[in-house]
Amino acid sequence: MSPELAFVVALGATLLLTPLAIRLAQLTGFYDHPVGYKGHVAPTAYLGGTAVIGAFLLAAAIFGSGASAFVPIAIGAAVLLGVGTIDDRYGLGPLTRLAIEVAAAAVLYAAGIGWTLFAGDALNLVFTVVFVVGVVNAFNLMDNMDGATGTVAGVSGAGLGVLAAAQGSPEMAAIGFALSGACLGFLRFNLASPSRIFLGDGGSMPIGFVVAALIMAMPGTRHLGWAFVPVAVVLVGLPALDTTLVVVSRLRRGAGVFTGGRDHLTHRLRIKLGSARRVAAVLGGTQALLVAAGAILVGADKSFAAFGAVVTIAIGAAVVARLESPGWAPAPVTDWST
Repeated sequence: MSPELAFVVALGATLLLTPLAIRLAQLTGFYDHPVGYKGHVAPTAYLGGTAVIGAFLLAAAIFGSGASAFVPIAIGAAVLLGVGTIDDRYGLGPLTRLAIEVAAAAVLYAAGIGWTLFAGDALNLVFTVVFVVGVVNAFNLMDNMDGATGTVAGVSGAGLGVLAAAQGSPEMAAIGFALSGACLGFLRFNLASPSRIFLGDGGSMPIGFVVAALIMAMPGTRHLGWAFVPVAVVLVGLPALDTTLVVVSRLRRGAGVFTGGRDHLTHRLRIKLGSARRVAAVLGGTQALLVAAGAILVGADKSFAAFGAVVTIAIGAAVVARLESPGWAPAPVTDWST
């Protein structure tokens, strides 16, 4: 079966499952309430992650179960869906979430999905854990405006699917396309005005996990060695840039790094662009360029891949500096509901 069909099945499943998730949230009172820095006007349903990850797992099981990476990816995504959903409902401490993310990353490594840059397993395991936890939390942080994480993850999944297909791995390609279809199908409801449902941690955490796993499991990258590290950063370009921007901005202002706020890339773009849909379009186009650049670098020799990735990261650092200039100051607390 063509791996591209995974996109169609996941998209269709999301369109069917999301209204059910909205109804379940209504029946159980599972809402995200507009308090503090949050900008939505009325309580909005959670459980978007249930629809997205459910659709992803369905399509990936049908079209990508032949991949050796499928089972550990599916298990990790299901676990983080559960953990994130519990966090959305009751609130888990950061250490509890971190411990489970570390365990999920360790499961990937034990299944042969991880970095192999060092001579010893211990260092490779640590590097794998740091990468997975970093990507999971980068996507989680990016889930701060309607359409942001869904768009970026949808583009990333499609790009990684194309890359896997080009490298002769249709099963891995199907997993990437399944993620893309599920995330992009969700936008119909998440980018409605007003948004009908949010991803929540139950969606953003497993999405980040799947992207991290796809990158580490990508065939045809072993020849790059250490050069694949900056290339991997390029492949998760916008979430990495957003996380860097927020950390730098809050340190400069003396604000708590782990507190919420409207100082993300999305909020600064919103000031200039005026709507969440326009922001999502810019994010999607930019991430597509970054994934395309990463795919080109994967096919290059080690020296060119390292050079190209470092140059791209340097451009990202310049963008962070620009976004910290007065003209791109963090957004004030206003109505961001449209």
